[in-house]
Amino acid sequence: MSNDYGSNTVKSGDTTQVRRSSKDMDITCTTKDQPDAKGRAISRANAGLAGNIIFGGGIGAIIDHNKGTAYTYPTWIQLVFGQTLIFDRREEKEGSPVSGKAPETTAKN
Repeated sequence: MSNDYGSNTVKSGDTTQVRRSSKDMDITCTTKDQPDAKGRAISRANAGLAGNIIFGGGIGAIIDHNKGTAYTYPTWIQLVFGQTLIFDRREEKEGSPVSGKAPETTAKN
C-alpha cells in the first residue's frame, strides 16, 4: 500500500495503520502462481473538514488537510487477483466490503 506519505507492507489477513492523505492510496497484492491484484482506494474529505471550515474559520481545515486527517479511505476492500479495481468509500455499507469497479467506470467527483 502506498500514498504520498509512504508505503506499508502487510500480509493478507493482517491489519496495518496507514497515514491518511488527500491523495488516493494504491494497493498491490502478490502471490505465487497468480497475477497481481491491484486497487486504488479513493481519498475523500470527511465530515471533520466541513466542521473545521464552519466552526474553526478555516485554520483547522488547513491543518487537517496538511496532516491528512481531513480525509478517509474505504474501511474494507477486497482485491481480486488478475484485476485492477477502484474502491470509493461513497459505496461503503456497514459490515460489507466496498465493491470494486473497473477504472474506466469510475470518476472522482
